[in-house]
Amino acid sequence: MLNKVMLIGNVGNAPEKNTTKSGNEVSSFSLATSENYKDKTSGERVTKTEWHKISAFGKIAEILNKYVTKGSKIYIEGKNKTSSYEKNGVTHYTTKVEVSDFAFLGDKRTAEKEEKNDDLPFDD
Repeated sequence: MLNKVMLIGNVGNAPEKNTTKSGNEVSSFSLATSENYKDKTSGERVTKTEWHKISAFGKIAEILNKYVTKGSKIYIEGKNKTSSYEKNGVTHYTTKVEVSDFAFLGDKRTAEKEEKNDDLPFDD
């Protein structure tokens, strides 16, 4: 069986820093991934954004907590982890991506600049 997630996106909020009972650092934040497509009816370009809950532990969490800011462009590799909790007698489920590897790819301003240049024609 395989449980592997690879995402490239922009961080939606500054990491929330916590510590486990055993003293390991934890990092939690949201990550936005987007895909662009052309609407078949209108012909207009549409952007669809998905939000992912991200969590990291130990040394990875320490680095992410120190350097990640809202808008950071980042590559995340990890696995899906689902947990549940009860509220008012109803069981709720939440899925997070637990980080095993990552890479910083630049900041949001760089990404926006690259997207704008994406539409420029070029000569072969």
